[in-house]
Amino acid sequence: MKTLSRDLSWLRFNARVLQEAQSPDVPLLERLKFLAIFSSNLDEFFKVRVATLRRLTNLKKKTRAKLGDSPKRQLREVLVEVSRQQEEFGATFREQLLPELNRHHIHLLNEADLTDQQRAWTTRYFEEKVRDLLSPVALDDTLHHLFLKDQAVYLTFFLSQPREAQAGAHAERVLVMELPTKRHGGRFVRLPDEGEERYVLFLDDVIRVGAPALFPAYERVEVNAIKLSRDAELDIEEEVSGDLMEKIRSSLAKRATGFPARLLYDPRMPKETLRAIKQKTGITDDALVEGSRYHNFRDFFGFPHFDEPSFHYPARPALPHPTLPRTGSLLAAIGQRDHLLHPPYQSFDYVTRLLREAAADPRVSAISITLYRVASKSAVVKALMKAARHGKQVTVVVELKARFDEESNLFWADKLQRAGAHVIFTPPELKVHSKLLLIARREADETTRQYAYFSTGNFNESTSQLYTDHGLFTAHEGLTREAAAVFGYLRDQQAVPQLELLLVAPFGLRTGLNALIDYEIKQAKKGKEAYIILKMNALEDRGMIAKLYHASEAGVRIELIVRGIGCLVPGQAGYSENISQRGLVDRYLEHSRVYVFAHGGEEKVFVSSADWMTRNLDRRVEVAFPILDAGLRAEVRYLLDLQRQDNVKARDFENCFVLPEEGKKPVQAQVATYAWLKGMKRRARAAAQPAAVAKRGPVSKKKG
Repeated sequence: MKTLSRDLSWLRFNARVLQEAQSPDVPLLERLKFLAIFSSNLDEFFKVRVATLRRLTNLKKKTRAKLGDSPKRQLREVLVEVSRQQEEFGATFREQLLPELNRHHIHLLNEADLTDQQRAWTTRYFEEKVRDLLSPVALDDTLHHLFLKDQAVYLTFFLSQPREAQAGAHAERVLVMELPTKRHGGRFVRLPDEGEERYVLFLDDVIRVGAPALFPAYERVEVNAIKLSRDAELDIEEEVSGDLMEKIRSSLAKRATGFPARLLYDPRMPKETLRAIKQKTGITDDALVEGSRYHNFRDFFGFPHFDEPSFHYPARPALPHPTLPRTGSLLAAIGQRDHLLHPPYQSFDYVTRLLREAAADPRVSAISITLYRVASKSAVVKALMKAARHGKQVTVVVELKARFDEESNLFWADKLQRAGAHVIFTPPELKVHSKLLLIARREADETTRQYAYFSTGNFNESTSQLYTDHGLFTAHEGLTREAAAVFGYLRDQQAVPQLELLLVAPFGLRTGLNALIDYEIKQAKKGKEAYIILKMNALEDRGMIAKLYHASEAGVRIELIVRGIGCLVPGQAGYSENISQRGLVDRYLEHSRVYVFAHGGEEKVFVSSADWMTRNLDRRVEVAFPILDAGLRAEVRYLLDLQRQDNVKARDFENCFVLPEEGKKPVQAQVATYAWLKGMKRRARAAAQPAAVAKRGPVSKKKG
């Protein structure tokens, strides 16, 4: 069975991000942000995946043989591709974006470009704003070990040619200092404008200008940059006993001192400097990666804004929902019918409003929710704390193993516990990745009714403005009853719930998906229409890939929209010729997962938090929920079809742009989605108008 390496597939995704930085159709400063995203992604890749491969290469030979593929070979292939992408990244910055900035009268200078007047200004700025932030450390015999923080940029200073020979003076010295980006307030310094010309300087270059004044005893001062990425894997899944919270805290502490995964260095760095760094840190040659003059391009998120609309994406304010009230009771509206929410096109505020309403409603008795990643100033958590203080039974399932958010989640878990909420921490062998909210309310007839929100996205106000997701508000008895069963499983962690509507991992999602695919295979073998449309972030599980290959062989037409990792190889004669694949990278991060099955003409549509990765199907709590309302099912399908038709931002499996066919108009799915959702209320009013006229009866011609 032919598959693509998970890591090489992920690197293909990051190459698509780089394509956005290269695209002249993307606003200028947004292109810089895509460089920042590319850089940030690659940092995480080294901290997690490359670090994992390095650890696997250290296993005993017999153990490595059980893996089925050579970690050394995988690592070698990955590093070759990373090196190629790094070169392309550098060329994109130097040969495309810098000239484009210059054409728009924005000049990102280095210290060699400064005029005498600019150098004098920079020198004053260094003395007044920067010098007191610096604390270089000498790499000499007095220092036994140098510890480099994860992801921090350091400047190295190689001092040579002392001005005066003094007894005991060093002819050469090497010093290291963390670049004080946070204490300075950013990575960039904006110089005074000159007419319409605007000038920006890296903080690094401000320090380069001031370096001779730092070390006046030396004629020559060479300044270079390095950055270390450390192993970020917690390896907590192997832990099966003890207090999980303490293990997480312990692992977080270890993360800061984790195994070095990559040391980026300026290739123009003097060999004496690099030798001293290796000696004092213990970093080996296999962790060295040639970088450039500057590191941490993610700091371009903080590049000066420049108040010109053409430099940025046009404003796209979140839309009001066509069927949810702007004011008044959301619970009442949800009790009447189901509603779909589509952040960031529509406002996530409906979710936080619902929580605030539930917290204040005296008839609401209980709120249950899963939290995977929350915002740093979380309105969601504040509403839950308010509900707990008002005497509601608040149950919060907090995922402590949400990578890079463990510390934040610990903080909020502590706050919730102090407010009186019942906080559940999942067992080490499971992650709760599903996004569920359940509210129990005593109605006027004294019966208890449940209201639910199922989502593909986190309860996070910040990411809701950047990630495209689908959320379902419902009071459907079957869906809410099964949501309650999932919470019961999370609370008791014993009995597996019996479910008919929801597909829930780790006990029912894989088998449910296999059954749905098997049905399509049977239909195809009967000569009937059979198709599957899947949108997800990642397709990696070998069992599911084999199943899709089998379906393709049987004649099932399969369309894949995969944003990130895609290990299935489409379009191969004999086993995947009926499979096509594309991916979208645009302004927003595509985050929703949608599964569509023809199902004999009675199409089934599931929306989910789960990618088709082994970890999601077997070691996480994930939920795929059906869209039961026919109108909402058509809504999801229409939005999915826009992505299937995209011929502006879609790329095929080989990362080539999908171009418009002759005679067809360009379709950019995210732009078209916003326009379509914006017109929903108007279309609904127009559709209802004839019925309203009919109810009034014919218009009388009589006067008075």
